[in-house]
Amino acid sequence: MESIERKVELQKKLVSYRRELHEHPELSMQEYETTKRIRKWLEEAGIPVLDFSLEVGVVAEIAGGQPGPTIALRADIDALPIKEETGLPFASKNEGIMHACGHDFHTASIIGAAILLQERRNELKGKVRIIFQPAEEISQGAVLIGKAGVLAGVEAIFGMHNKPDLPVGTIGVREGALMASVDRFEIEITGVGGHAGIPNNTIDPIVVTGQMISALQTIVSRNLSSFHNAVISITQVHAGNTWNVIPEKAELEGTVRTFQNEARQVIPDLMKRTVEGVASTYGAKAEFHWYPYMPVVDNSPRFTKIAAETAHKLGYEVVEASQSQAGEDFAFYQTKLPGFFVWMGVDGPKEWHHPAFYLNEEALLVAANYFANLSINVLNQWN
Repeated sequence: MESIERKVELQKKLVSYRRELHEHPELSMQEYETTKRIRKWLEEAGIPVLDFSLEVGVVAEIAGGQPGPTIALRADIDALPIKEETGLPFASKNEGIMHACGHDFHTASIIGAAILLQERRNELKGKVRIIFQPAEEISQGAVLIGKAGVLAGVEAIFGMHNKPDLPVGTIGVREGALMASVDRFEIEITGVGGHAGIPNNTIDPIVVTGQMISALQTIVSRNLSSFHNAVISITQVHAGNTWNVIPEKAELEGTVRTFQNEARQVIPDLMKRTVEGVASTYGAKAEFHWYPYMPVVDNSPRFTKIAAETAHKLGYEVVEASQSQAGEDFAFYQTKLPGFFVWMGVDGPKEWHHPAFYLNEEALLVAANYFANLSINVLNQWN
């Protein structure tokens, strides 16, 4: 940016965008007004909006003054079904819906990056496609974007998530796995119900469930390599409906998280074997259902150096990004093309998805400046 006045002007604009989005959050696949606002702000900045068959979400593109590849920047735009408790003057006006994960920050920041790139488009050796993606919170948006053909011709993609435990001006960079894969499972146990006082005439699915929960935990400690990171969490257990009857059935549900694709591939078979083995030991039957949900956010080593160097040259602090067991549907893009995802420090008092989640808006300009310069640098060094 050319002057302090210009920085102040852009910061004010991005703050106003972010606060307007924060006041009017919308749930996944319902981001109609958010879409209209983003489109309006882009058009006011003279940034061309591309025509894709998307009911929600916006795609824009900035063509450089020189030929070259097309890369993409991605921001997510949806909110969460959480009642806001920040007490902010621009708190959510949509009851029970809140930008509690900072997607309003992501959106405003990437609009800022688009504005800066539009102003510096003659420096671009190629094109930058800007993707404002719906439905990240339900892990459907990235797949929707792909099906709409938005990634056609794109050769690399870049994104971020705000990080409340990092100060403003700090960017977390990590090569390889950054955020975990996310999968869901269900287990149905069928025994023989009966009188609670005569358990020898039953096959108690609750006893089977207890043994099964313990046995499943040994998969991580005894069946996976010690070099793998994984967690198997049972999050729901349902059985019975009264105090003096042993039920016939029990149901379990939970999630598996890991950072290694090889671990993700073997865990379902190990779980199925364990579940069926424990059930068989007690004479019960068990059905195991596995639902693949989201792959690992896996940063391409091709862009590690440039991601860090860009931050250093702008005077920002670079730290090694800590891994998170949370999932991110940016991972779906990385199954199609190389990409890089960073943590953006926002110095917030609460973690993601908390009803009092908030962040330092000074980070808006940091993120906008970073992604504009990263885009220019990647295209300049493309080979």
